Amino acid sequence: MLAEPLAPPAAKALILDTLANGEVTFSNHALDEMSKEDPDITEEEVFAVLRGGIVEPAEFRSGSWRYRVRAMGVYVVMAFRSEIRVKVVTAWRVRR
Repeated sequence: MLAEPLAPPAAKALILDTLANGEVTFSNHALDEMSKEDPDITEEEVFAVLRGGIVEPAEFRSGSWRYRVRAMGVYVVMAFRSEIRVKVVTAWRVRR
C-alpha cells in the first residue's frame, strides 16, 4: 500500500520504475480526450511525458491522489493504483 501523497521526486521515481517494470493503463476518459486533441496525443507521447516530464504536487480528486506530469506542451494526469500500476486519467495539449 502506498503512503500518498508522494512528493514529486518520489512520484517521479515510482513512475519510472512502473514504466520499466509495471503496467500503465488508460481510462476511457483519457483515451477520449487524447483523441480529441489536434493532433491526437498518442500512447507513446504519454509514455514520453511520464518518462521525461516534470511531476507537480499531488491533488486529491475523485477519491484518489492525482499527479500532473508536464513536458513538450502536453499534460498527463495519472494516479497510482499500486506500486507497480499507474492509470492515466486524462491528457491534453497546451494551446499556444
